[in-house]
Amino acid sequence: MKGGTDNTLSDFKSYLKLERSLSGNTVEAYCRDGANLLAFLNGKGVSAPENATLEDLASFLESAYDKGISKRSQARLTSSVKALYRFLDAEGKLSDNPCDKLQAPKINPHLPEVLSVDEVFAILDSVDLSRPEGQRDRAILEVLYSCGLRVSEASDLRISNLFLGEQFIKVTGKGSKQRLVPISGPAIKNLLMWLDIRRTWPVQREAEDNVFINRKGGRLSRVSIFNLVKKQAEAAGVRKEISPHTFRHSFATHLVENGADLRTVQEMLGHESILTTEIYTHIDTRKWQETILKYHPKTNK
Repeated sequence: MKGGTDNTLSDFKSYLKLERSLSGNTVEAYCRDGANLLAFLNGKGVSAPENATLEDLASFLESAYDKGISKRSQARLTSSVKALYRFLDAEGKLSDNPCDKLQAPKINPHLPEVLSVDEVFAILDSVDLSRPEGQRDRAILEVLYSCGLRVSEASDLRISNLFLGEQFIKVTGKGSKQRLVPISGPAIKNLLMWLDIRRTWPVQREAEDNVFINRKGGRLSRVSIFNLVKKQAEAAGVRKEISPHTFRHSFATHLVENGADLRTVQEMLGHESILTTEIYTHIDTRKWQETILKYHPKTNK
C-alpha cells in the first residue's frame, strides 16, 4: 500500500503543477489533503483511492468538519478531494467518479477592512518627519497605498527595481513572478527624500539593494512594517483593525470605485485569477448598498 500511495501522491503533484498550473502553496495544500484522505481510507480498509465510495469520501470530509475547521478550509478540502479524483479519472483508474455528487460548503466572500481616502491621508500625515525613521516610514506607507503592494513585496523592494523617472517600479510577488506597477508622484517624492537620508545610514552588505532598511543597516522586516502601520493608524485616530494589507485592499477598492478596469487592477495586484480581484466589486457593492439603505425613503419609515 505504501509504495502505491507514494506513487499516487507523486503523480498527483505533477498533475497539479504541470497540467493544472497551480501555485506552489496550493499544490502543497492539495497534496497534504490528499495524503490525509489516503491515510483515512487505509484506516477504513480501503486499499486504494479508486476503490472508495461516495460514502467513504463524505465520511472523510465529515470527520474533518467535525474538528471545527473553517468553512473556507472545508471548501478547500472538498476541492482537494475532487482534484485528486479528477486526476484518477484522467488516468483511467475510475469506472465511476464518486466525487460527482460531493458538495462543497457555501461560503460568503470575506470582505476585508477598507480605509476611506480621508483615513489614508490621515495616517500618512500622522508620521513624525522629525524622527530619523520618519521619512522612511512615510515612504513605506506611500508605496503601500500608491502601488498596492503586499507587505513582503514592500520589505523586499529593491533599489535596482525603481524606475522613478518612468514612474513605475518592478515588483517580485508570489512564486517569484515579476510585474511592473505604476507609482504616483507623491510616492516618488517621498521615496527620493528617503533615499537621500538612506545614504547617510550604515548598510549591511546583504541589504545594499534593499530600499527599506532598519537603523542597523539590515533589511526592514515584515513585522516592522506591520508595527509601523498599526502605530500610525493609532496616531491618526483610525479605530479600524488594519494591517499593511489594508492599504492594498484600499488601493484596489478606490481604483474600482473610480472606474478602473478589473483586468488592470488584477495586473496591478499580481493576482493569478481575476476571481480573486472580483472581491473588490463586492466591497464597492457593499458601500452603495449601505448608502441606499441609509437614504432611501422606504427604509426610513
